Amino acid sequence: MTFFLIICSCLAWGGLGKPQFPDQEKDPLFWNTWAQHTLKNALTLQKLNQNTAKNLILFLGDGMGIPTVTAARILKGQLSGQSGEETQLEMDKFPFVALSKTYNTNAQVADSAGTATAYLCGVKANEGTVGVSAAAVRSQCNTTQGNEVTSILKWAKEAGKSVGIVTTTRVNHATPSAAYAHCVDRDWFSDGEMPAEAVQAGCKDIARQLFENIPNIDVIMGGGRKYMFPKNQSDVEYPGDKKHFGTRKDGRNLVEEWTNRMKNKVSCSVLVRLSLLFTMSSSCVNTGLFEPGDLPYNLERNTETDPSLTEMVEVAIKILRKNPRGFYLLVEGGRIDHGHHEGKAKQALHEAVEMDRAIGRAGLITSIYDTMTVVTADHSHMFNFGGYTPRGNTIFGLAPMLSDVDQKPFTAILYGNGPGFKVINGLRENVSTLDYQGTNYQAQSAVPLRMETHGGEDVAVFAKGPMAHLLHGVHEQNYIPHVMAYAACIGQNRDHCMSSGGASSLSPALPSLAALLTLTRLLC
Repeated sequence: MTFFLIICSCLAWGGLGKPQFPDQEKDPLFWNTWAQHTLKNALTLQKLNQNTAKNLILFLGDGMGIPTVTAARILKGQLSGQSGEETQLEMDKFPFVALSKTYNTNAQVADSAGTATAYLCGVKANEGTVGVSAAAVRSQCNTTQGNEVTSILKWAKEAGKSVGIVTTTRVNHATPSAAYAHCVDRDWFSDGEMPAEAVQAGCKDIARQLFENIPNIDVIMGGGRKYMFPKNQSDVEYPGDKKHFGTRKDGRNLVEEWTNRMKNKVSCSVLVRLSLLFTMSSSCVNTGLFEPGDLPYNLERNTETDPSLTEMVEVAIKILRKNPRGFYLLVEGGRIDHGHHEGKAKQALHEAVEMDRAIGRAGLITSIYDTMTVVTADHSHMFNFGGYTPRGNTIFGLAPMLSDVDQKPFTAILYGNGPGFKVINGLRENVSTLDYQGTNYQAQSAVPLRMETHGGEDVAVFAKGPMAHLLHGVHEQNYIPHVMAYAACIGQNRDHCMSSGGASSLSPALPSLAALLTLTRLLC
């Protein structure tokens, strides 16, 4: 029976007619020409862009390991009717790529808090802690004081730049919180999640620190509004749902306090997408808290009430760029990570494609002359795809063979561990009986866990713009903010920025820009 099924599978593929790839790929001239264009562009990169970066943008794909990048590339192409493998993500077009070592000081496989401290504050830290050095111990309040470290967002603000945070998770989640908070426990979202002794000892919750630590963060967009309101206060959007009620035990309304503090400025506090889009033409100091918790997955987003990541990024840049001194913007595609933890690869990959769309939009409204853009991940996941799939195979489809052990089909996408482990009558579940291309299908995993875990391998760092060439080779993760600060002449890296005559010692590199634009036209 197994032999028969394999033969039928081969005949089916053979009966499809022409190969599942463009005819031009049969011609060696196609590949040689493409390679020559790539080579010529690589040669121009010797003329480096050494401008001062007026603007800095960090795109952080939470959990976006290299397998996720590859699979998202294929999905992007397939969404536009191509086979997918030959597609370019926006980040693929960046001229410089490095690898980042993601381990925490006390963890071989990292979490999102310790890694955020590394790529935002420039120092490696313990897992579960944000904005504090490795001398601080998770959940031990008395190890906070004296171990605080500051972030590149603060360095930029002190240099007179506008600063912003955009995320698809809660604005006080692990990734964004390292930009402004100093907390020994990433889960202390509000005082309602803190142990009483920590509150009594004077430790501050993360939501409170968002509004107190760095005055006047110019743009804050994401979810997490329930942590800003008094306990049991009903939510404006879900008034009857208790799980969305406020969580603060101190009775404070942080949004109201923020609004009052900003009353002498033109400020906007928005809760729905249409209000956000209205602010695009205004001169607002803007906070957008669109959900009580995390924003919904992009595939499940209410397009009337919840903005896409691309929309939030566009609004943020148009507000921040009004500052003649430039800006720093942190953008997190945070729900890539959540999709993987739940074993829902389709959700995760669509989140990655949406982040890539946001990267493209940012590129259209900024310039590589004066804007350094970095795209990276905090860590990877136990996610991968394989099974000798043919060219153009849907990324969510089956491998073209049966297991030669249990004689059952399997999907190309699999997890090393997670909730997708299923056994029926002592045998692996037959995925062909399931909707394995469904939005919330949980791909099979080798080890049963309620939540899939992070992966420990290096992640990619893509860079373009001024000083992007400094991101090369293999680096410790905490190197990233130091490079970005050096490019922008902020923080501790300023001596190289001014010549003896007072003029900037950094100069443009026009040939690199021309070459990059030429390659983009050829490959897009």
